[in-house]
Amino acid sequence: MKIVIDTNVVASAVFFGGKPRILLEMLMKRQVEAYASPSIINEYQETCDELLSRYPVKPLLLPLNHIISACRLIEPQSKVSVCRDPDDNKFIECAMDAGCVYIVSGDKDLLSVKAHAGIRIVTVADFLDALV
Repeated sequence: MKIVIDTNVVASAVFFGGKPRILLEMLMKRQVEAYASPSIINEYQETCDELLSRYPVKPLLLPLNHIISACRLIEPQSKVSVCRDPDDNKFIECAMDAGCVYIVSGDKDLLSVKAHAGIRIVTVADFLDALV
């Protein structure tokens, strides 16, 4: 199943575990197919670097470089303007151009869109429930 994973899910998996970690472990086992653009990868890196600077003694539960290497990189051509936070549009653009079914997120701005161009925007829990 093709998905795009929002940054907050990646950061939660790396630093805190829980259901986000389950999802990212599925990605690394190739049980789901996640797509990302260079700007999404950059945001993953910047967010995790920021969290590392705030919590330098917190052990990382998953290596970010393994997550990034498990993602399929694309350069989206689509442009949309549907999110309250314009910075979130890149996730929809990537999902559209990769032919994804879901965007998995914990971001209220992105989740408020609910769906766009046939792509459902769901929480990690809802996505994992949909797999069963």
